[in-house]
Amino acid sequence: MKVNFIDCDRKTPYLLPPSLEDWLPEGHLARFIVEIVERLDLCSLKDSYSGRGSSAYHPVMMVALLFYGYATGVFSSRKLENSTYDSVAFRYIAANSHPDHDTIASFRRRFLPQLSVFFVQILEIAERMGVLKLGSVSLDGTKVKANASRHKALSYDHASQLEEQLKAEVAELLKKAEAADQADIPDGMSIPEEIIRREERLKAIVEAKTEIERRAAARHAAEQDVYEKKVAHRIQKEQATGRKAKGSSPKPPTPGPAGTDQVNLTDSESRIMPSGNGFEQAYNAQAAVDASSMLVVVEHVSQNPNDKQELKSVLDAIDALPEHLGTIDILIADSGYFSEANVTSCEENAIVPYIAPGREGHNRPLMERFTEPSPIPDDADCIIRMKHRLKTIAGKAIYATRKRTVEPVFGIIKEVMGFRSFLLRGFAAVKGEWKLVCLAWNLKRLHVLTHLPQYTSISGNDLLSFFQKLLRFQYPVLKNVM
Repeated sequence: MKVNFIDCDRKTPYLLPPSLEDWLPEGHLARFIVEIVERLDLCSLKDSYSGRGSSAYHPVMMVALLFYGYATGVFSSRKLENSTYDSVAFRYIAANSHPDHDTIASFRRRFLPQLSVFFVQILEIAERMGVLKLGSVSLDGTKVKANASRHKALSYDHASQLEEQLKAEVAELLKKAEAADQADIPDGMSIPEEIIRREERLKAIVEAKTEIERRAAARHAAEQDVYEKKVAHRIQKEQATGRKAKGSSPKPPTPGPAGTDQVNLTDSESRIMPSGNGFEQAYNAQAAVDASSMLVVVEHVSQNPNDKQELKSVLDAIDALPEHLGTIDILIADSGYFSEANVTSCEENAIVPYIAPGREGHNRPLMERFTEPSPIPDDADCIIRMKHRLKTIAGKAIYATRKRTVEPVFGIIKEVMGFRSFLLRGFAAVKGEWKLVCLAWNLKRLHVLTHLPQYTSISGNDLLSFFQKLLRFQYPVLKNVM
């Protein structure tokens, strides 16, 4: 039987250069990112070029190249360069040009601090598209591996031992160099090279010890402040009651570094943090995600392994968002953020907190899900009010949105986009790279949202109210909250 196949001819040259517009389907992510970037205000990037020397690649192309690379899991500058040859989408973005990896890396390093402006501009574009209208956000953090091995971490005690050992070795080498008889020098040993090598290591160790001592001094100052406040509160309480306060007196903090205090020789600003596989040299990446659109509206990176200290920075960033994006009135977070200070801070910012006070067991009794808790007194403090709120049917429904908003965002960033480790080193560079990752996620998510039928049929002003009405229909008690 004769079979008709489509001819596969790779030899015949094109009579005219083909248009890259015809090589990508309509609605492709690369087309969408190019359209978004062309709407951004890149004047600050363009004005930073002096106009001298050879012609530079246009910032519009370079920004789109970085955004699409991070959105599709291509982070390395060398892989980005290769993709401009191998990938049709990257060829389309680069307009058939091929910036080398040094140019891409330099551009990324140079303009990372300015990405915060573009992050907000893209949120404003999402708001104008009718996709984003702030109301409820879910907050969480994830540990992202630093571009450094935890085996390169050096403790203060070990650094002191190495320092003494290297000083003794340098002294011994100098004695051999001064000796007239060179017979005891092993073959192949170059005394000047050995001395230089040890002096370089000594310099690195001294710098590491200095950094550990600086951190210890800052920690001691903070602990001393807490200690003095505790002592003052204890004295005030004793004076008010006229009798000695119960419990042991606060202990003053110990100055100086502990023997186990560490610093990493590769990326000294990263920290040892607990992760699913034990401990990693990492940073703590934070994101606050809009509950209705799953867009990241606030992000930052921290050197603290504990999430409890991060909520204040999130509230400050929320306060700095443009007013026309909407008002955040609900914040949802897990037990890692629970503290009286954090709950109070939320209420002071006119935000209703839904922060789990602790972990609950699985398989709770059936009727507990459909039973309202007993009323609380009118003069209850913020902690009691929040705990009661979380026990209501409405509160449980609102808190349940966390596991389908912020947690999937981290899962997709790590597993689908493939971002599990920072490429850059140093706290400032890492903050810029995490912003770039969240920005790429927002573009990827915005591309999906603008192509969903339900978003094209609902106007932007009615989008949030649509979800609120849906929840009110399912849970009538939500009328008192939303």
